[in-house]
Amino acid sequence: MKAHSFHIPVMGIGFTIDTPLKVSHLGIDSAISLVDDILLEKLRKMYANIFDQSYIEITEDSEDFRAKRITSYLNLVKSIAEKKFTELKNITDGASESLKEYFDFLPDTSTLKQQFNNLTTKCCTVNELKDFLEETLCMGSIDVNIMTKVDKENFTKKEKLPTIYNDAHAALRGFAQSDLKSSVIFSAGMNPRLYSYLEEFEDFYPDKEGVLKKKIVLKVSDYRSALIQGKFLAKKGLWVSEYRIESGLNCGGHAFATDGYLLGPILAQFRDQREDFLTETSNIFKKALSLKDRYIPESILPVKFTAQGGVGTAEEHEFLLRHYKVDSIGWGTPFLLVPEATTVDDETLNKMVKAKEDELYLSDISPLGIPFHSLKSNTKDEEKRALIAKDRPGSSCPKKFVALNKEFTEKGICTASRQYQHLRIKDLDKENLNPEMYQKEYDKITEKSCTCVGLGTSALLKYNLDTKTEGSGVSICPGPNLAYFSKIMGLKEIIGHIYGQSNVIERTDRPNLFIKELTIYITFLEKKLKETGNLIDLKQKKYLLVFVKNLKEGVFYYKETFNTCKKELENSYEKVLADLEINEQILNQIKVKIENS
Repeated sequence: MKAHSFHIPVMGIGFTIDTPLKVSHLGIDSAISLVDDILLEKLRKMYANIFDQSYIEITEDSEDFRAKRITSYLNLVKSIAEKKFTELKNITDGASESLKEYFDFLPDTSTLKQQFNNLTTKCCTVNELKDFLEETLCMGSIDVNIMTKVDKENFTKKEKLPTIYNDAHAALRGFAQSDLKSSVIFSAGMNPRLYSYLEEFEDFYPDKEGVLKKKIVLKVSDYRSALIQGKFLAKKGLWVSEYRIESGLNCGGHAFATDGYLLGPILAQFRDQREDFLTETSNIFKKALSLKDRYIPESILPVKFTAQGGVGTAEEHEFLLRHYKVDSIGWGTPFLLVPEATTVDDETLNKMVKAKEDELYLSDISPLGIPFHSLKSNTKDEEKRALIAKDRPGSSCPKKFVALNKEFTEKGICTASRQYQHLRIKDLDKENLNPEMYQKEYDKITEKSCTCVGLGTSALLKYNLDTKTEGSGVSICPGPNLAYFSKIMGLKEIIGHIYGQSNVIERTDRPNLFIKELTIYITFLEKKLKETGNLIDLKQKKYLLVFVKNLKEGVFYYKETFNTCKKELENSYEKVLADLEINEQILNQIKVKIENS
């Protein structure tokens, strides 16, 4: 029985690197990023020492070292988490503090909590209680996240290795060969070669009982993308067990903007077409299994549809669950302020506590060329600016996880690296631009930050581990929702907030999550319009007008929806409608401006 209606999504590279060790035994699902095998190896050594486990270093001289490091770390995490869970259920000497926490953290509406309370108020025996705990309690899932675009080629003595040794492929192999029974979450879009590689591993196929030892989760931002990817995998006999629907812009980390399609209408489409979606993908899936001469489940395998991005109140949480029939809600950014759940160094933690809206921005710092939510005062950017001031822009690129650009070299290099920026600026010098244009292009080049290092350094600083290779600069990637959470919280405190038992938001001006997303999209649209300058061509005009049309349709949808959901949104109903009117007027003005351009 699933304990909670929320999960903790992956955050950055290092912020949830050991979250399962902190929360899995309490029944909370979370995810580990598999980008940085160097960081995972350092954490494995640390935790092996803490929990008196054997540790043999896996060096870069080892064959397939990246996959082996990942497998070894995941197996260690599983072993420690399961031990903590076993100890939690041991009531020989009375209930442990962890067991009390397990049930204390559950909402009062939880069937599991009610059953436990009923049992303990009766004069049940120790054995009866033990049996109940064994039969009903479950651990939180220890999931992993792979960014599909971070799939760098690798070399040995200048000889390119086969594709299966690419970074994302090796990460997938590391998970597939681990002892975990959990899910791999693919984010950042479709990678056909990587998806095809899943076919090589038996654990992704259903066994004779129709059980998947390892499951596939896709992070998506719209229905069409989910269906395309789901069908692609189904044709290979691979089943997607969860579609993790995330707001295009009201999220943390990398942002994958839609063309003005808003979260509410997207969730409604998933809800209304769920049966058709499952029937279509299941038919393709069963046909593929038949062609592979594999066991074919009689019924459609279980699928979850979950949502995340900017959720901040119990009212919003409950509304998403009830109105859109989603199975779980991802709470990311607020958990960055919960040291009992995530791993953030003290300096960065204190900066986030003080952060307001103007310090949280959608940046262009990511070397992947994808908009990236960031905190303006992060120390990695301060480090970057110091190098620019010395006329030595760019990172030394010690880890090279996003060394993907081949503009100047046969072997990929990172756009945030000193090597790339030096070569690109040399090219820029030859373009004979006027000073204003030159500076604009120069700033675009040097804006890129070494996030593949910066997003993991926080964990090293938190645990006083060696940062000689990485340096001390930290990148942080909270979503805009952080502005409304202004204190360090305990695990009980944030869970109580999620379920409406308490309120940790002191400000009274926090907009509803749907309104916040709408305003972020309008800002994004205005930026796009500004970038076109005075000479807007027909193609640009068409794109911008479609963007406005989609946003206006979203506003109309929300007006209709909220007018029929007054009870569910009683705390924010009037404010939401007023905000919709204001934003609709802004969109009308933007539309006129585009049409007259």
